[in-house]
Amino acid sequence: MSNLRFKAVEAAFQKKAAAVSAPAALTSDYYGTYVFNKAQWAKYLPKDTVKALTGVIEKGETLKRELADSVASGMKTWAIENGATHYTHWFQPLTEGTAEKHDSFIEYSSAPGSPIIEEFSGKLLAQAEPDASSFPSGGIRNTFEARGYTAWDPSSPAFIVGDTLCIPTVFISYTGEALDYKTPLLKSLNAVDKAATEVCHYFDSNVKKVFSYLGWEQEYFLVDDGLYAVRPDLVLTGRTLLGHESAKNQQLEDHYFGSVPTRVQAYMKDIEFEGYKYGIPLKTRHNEVAPNQFELAPIFGETNLAVDQNLLIMSIMKKVARRHGFRLLLHEKPFAGINGSGKHNNWSLGTDTGVGLLTPGKTPEENLQFITFVVNILLAVYKNNALLKASIMTAQNAHRLGANEAPPAIISVFLGSQISAVLDKLEASTSEQAIVMDPKKGMSLGIAKIPEVLLDNTDRNRTSPFAFTGNRFEFRAVGSSANCASAMLTLNSIVAAQLVEFKKTVDAKIAAGASQEKALFEVIKQYIKESKAIRFDGNGYCDEWKTEAANRALDCETSVPVIYDAYTTSETIKLFESIGVFSERELHARNEVKWETYTKKIQIEARVLGDLILNHIIPVATKYQSALLDNVYKIYQVYDKEKAAKLSAHDTATIEEISERIATIKTKVEELVEARKVANKIDDERAKAIAYHDKVIPYFDIVRYEVDKLELIVDDELWTLPKYRELLFIR
Repeated sequence: MSNLRFKAVEAAFQKKAAAVSAPAALTSDYYGTYVFNKAQWAKYLPKDTVKALTGVIEKGETLKRELADSVASGMKTWAIENGATHYTHWFQPLTEGTAEKHDSFIEYSSAPGSPIIEEFSGKLLAQAEPDASSFPSGGIRNTFEARGYTAWDPSSPAFIVGDTLCIPTVFISYTGEALDYKTPLLKSLNAVDKAATEVCHYFDSNVKKVFSYLGWEQEYFLVDDGLYAVRPDLVLTGRTLLGHESAKNQQLEDHYFGSVPTRVQAYMKDIEFEGYKYGIPLKTRHNEVAPNQFELAPIFGETNLAVDQNLLIMSIMKKVARRHGFRLLLHEKPFAGINGSGKHNNWSLGTDTGVGLLTPGKTPEENLQFITFVVNILLAVYKNNALLKASIMTAQNAHRLGANEAPPAIISVFLGSQISAVLDKLEASTSEQAIVMDPKKGMSLGIAKIPEVLLDNTDRNRTSPFAFTGNRFEFRAVGSSANCASAMLTLNSIVAAQLVEFKKTVDAKIAAGASQEKALFEVIKQYIKESKAIRFDGNGYCDEWKTEAANRALDCETSVPVIYDAYTTSETIKLFESIGVFSERELHARNEVKWETYTKKIQIEARVLGDLILNHIIPVATKYQSALLDNVYKIYQVYDKEKAAKLSAHDTATIEEISERIATIKTKVEELVEARKVANKIDDERAKAIAYHDKVIPYFDIVRYEVDKLELIVDDELWTLPKYRELLFIR
């Protein structure tokens, strides 16, 4: 095995950048080639079909059977012309990934001369029936209740991967509950659209629709595939369960924004060429802070489409990595002691009239609207900070949060000094007072009339999980491997519910005789006071903040299974049911899935750790110990006892240290196994997950500490597992 490690290292050093041929055209010429988008509609669909389909997407009109048949016919023609022989409903079950079952276009033909014909009807486009009991459902579907349905989402365009037409769909049970992420995401987008549009009417009656926008930033690690293959923990869990930090890691900060390694540069180019063909507007690529860590990011897009594109690009990234001799790591913390990987979700709202609701305006009315939405978002996040944290919490992300530039597991909002000053002065003002800010900052403030606020009026705060960054909020706590829909549907839902409450309150004041301006001003002032506890512009890593956050009554829970309880509080159930996103049954079912998934991930890690200890670490350590014993024995054969004792003192001390560490490792691994056995006997999924968190996970760090110390003293030629210096610096 040690020879295998060195062969992998040697092979990795010899690899060169793969040749990547750029398309012989401008990006704009081949952009969206594999997507059945509006440009393809014009070529393959009748004009009345295009008009009707546009109405379905933009106005929520009913999808009629005749329309589905017409779209299916044109879609099939386009797909076959582009090499497709199969189709699939592409959906997002509660596994954090995507799922697909491929069917060919062929059907028996009734016409003479040919036994088969290529066919694709509106019925096949609109609906399919995967086995609902085979996907996580939290008890909604049992093995003997297998029926589930996928249904076409017309708002997200179909695309071709290889020889297969992929049709984005929702996934629901026979009894109508959501079994996926897309269904509640679409409901949340509808809810925030409706609620935000009604609030916009205070400022502009021409607004007909509000869109939720998402710009994700995908961080990732690349590891040479040969080195990856020699690390069972990377293969089976996505992270290194063992491994002492490299003498050099990220402390010199020389990797961030540095020159991209040539093999990685080729990989990035390949990803971009592939992504552009799928209409994914990839804009940015660069080295991230940790060695062998990188990032790509697109231009902002509508949230539903952006989520689909992120899931698609993660799949593409994995496939392309293999072509370049890499393995893609999307785990939130694949390496201890250096940065983990997030997926920062930049979120905003905008109107169909072209106004960004989180963009400071140039008139008092525009800025009053801006402040209205910012303050409502603050209050929504404050009241639901535990729920928002639950939406991004996983077994993997728990390792990342609170260290190496990742935000802490306490939700707070960073606004920056200028916006904070605006809110503070509004809170202290009365209708008779006027507020004027420093003219050098280009901002003045009148009562309920807020003139120009400069764009990019905030600094950056990497320790803030939810930061205002000029014209959007950046939700930094989302994990690299996550489906963005989990965080986005939660964020849109809590904002929608808050805006509904806001409008009711303002309308009640207007009905009681207040002017609209006065009513808005009074409610905004009230909300500023109520939400003040969520605002924090300081260092989220310091212990003082943890104490202060608890004093502010913010959720400071760190146990992942307990954090999930936020989904099923009476307040959360009421919120989701009031805007039609989740039923109580769906929420309880999702928690069952989350607890079960958490338990299984820790189970797998515990088993892999045990295997590594028994089959890699202890045999190697004892082999080295035997070599030292043999050396000590030979020294005593050559020299007198006093001289031999002096010459062998270092080896003797090392022998004793190895024995002590092996003994500790064996004891703790045995205790870990027993703790796992006890936890496995628990029937309740929540209690089992908590047992794994409280009783099993603590052994991981104890065992790792001892093993990492052994790594420092055991002969390097004997060590079988590629070390951090090899995994992180061979590119």
